[in-house]
Amino acid sequence: MEKDILEILKSYDLKISDAEVKANVKSILDRDYETLYTIENLKKNFSFIDLTTLNSTDTHAKAKSFADNVNNFQNDFDMPNVAAICVYPYQVSTLNENLKAEGVRIASVAGVFPSSQSFIEVKALECKMAVEKGADDIDIVISIGAFLEGHYQTVFDEITIQKKACGKAHLKVILETGELKTAENIRTASIIAMEAGADFIKTSTGKVAVNATLEAAYVMTQAIKEYFNRTGKMIGFKPAGGISTAKDAIEFYAVSKNNLGEEWLNNKWSRIGASSLANALLTEIHKLETGDLKEIKYF
Repeated sequence: MEKDILEILKSYDLKISDAEVKANVKSILDRDYETLYTIENLKKNFSFIDLTTLNSTDTHAKAKSFADNVNNFQNDFDMPNVAAICVYPYQVSTLNENLKAEGVRIASVAGVFPSSQSFIEVKALECKMAVEKGADDIDIVISIGAFLEGHYQTVFDEITIQKKACGKAHLKVILETGELKTAENIRTASIIAMEAGADFIKTSTGKVAVNATLEAAYVMTQAIKEYFNRTGKMIGFKPAGGISTAKDAIEFYAVSKNNLGEEWLNNKWSRIGASSLANALLTEIHKLETGDLKEIKYF
């Protein structure tokens, strides 16, 4: 029997105050930010990165260059590598042929990213094909229009179908929190995604006006912990979109640490979707270790 997500949602308290969320985030940062801003935590956050290129101008040569840089990274830096490289489905085979770095995963957006505005059969097929080409992780977007119209069962069913299409690959479900606007909507979407089988929930595509915010991260990580307390199942968290500085990374880290705890603070359960963050972290780590202000542009 198929799950009725409306019945499931009745078992959750969906009410959450935007003002309270904002105040709680401020309290966490006021208390923890300075003590968490360490070389060790900057390196850890680097290891969370899904190194991302999602442009219409992407080429196979660019995907190969990303793979080559990641392959050579630990020859040049004494620290953990990134978690994954994230590309469009068309570039997955290039990564599969060229990425050799141990432990670095191949991630692909799919499901008609970033709009999710197509037939579910098309979305599922794209997920399936990306996995067949070698993707370890698939990042999809919920049907935001359907969610905003209150068609929660449609959103749930589409995630379930795409999860099945992914087979053994991990499914990251993007809520596009900037378009959901309210903490209550973000909480509801988080629960729908997890109940539908998401392995990760992710804030944003990076393609809209408002992307990852600390308030969205707070609501999502709080929902993840509640879901874990109910089911015993850990779900990962991935903020993405606009996270470009060491300060940004540590602020999101502080929220995750507060709501989820140390068990989640590794790249099995924590990722960051980013393009420019990798170089920013390398630059800051180098500065703190050596006092040298040189900008590092490795990726």
